[in-house]
Amino acid sequence: MNFPQELKYTKDHEWVKIEGDIATIGITEFAQKELGDIVYVEVETVGETIEAGEVFGSVEAVKTVSDLFMPITGEIIEFNEELDSSPELVNDSPYESGWMIKVKISDSSALDLLDSAEYAELVGA
Repeated sequence: MNFPQELKYTKDHEWVKIEGDIATIGITEFAQKELGDIVYVEVETVGETIEAGEVFGSVEAVKTVSDLFMPITGEIIEFNEELDSSPELVNDSPYESGWMIKVKISDSSALDLLDSAEYAELVGA
């Protein structure tokens, strides 16, 4: 499995790419494989400030629905609208075209995230 070193990870299987005060967030390759074929991604929190650990949306796969947990505190400024018509991008390219949201980070001191080696150990990869 692929866990890019430039990303940070959560125990809830989200990844975070930080560029200045903007974070791009999606789910990991491990998470999308566990979920199976993704058929819908719902994020109705654009424009809202969400605290780390709170639910910001959900992802629906053929066999289950799973909540998406905010890895950092910040305002959701963008949703990947390509996922509306092509949710399978999360399966095909979880770290590139399958990203889910962009967040303006409001509290960078709360970034309690795993590096790729720690995440790989967490999932037994």
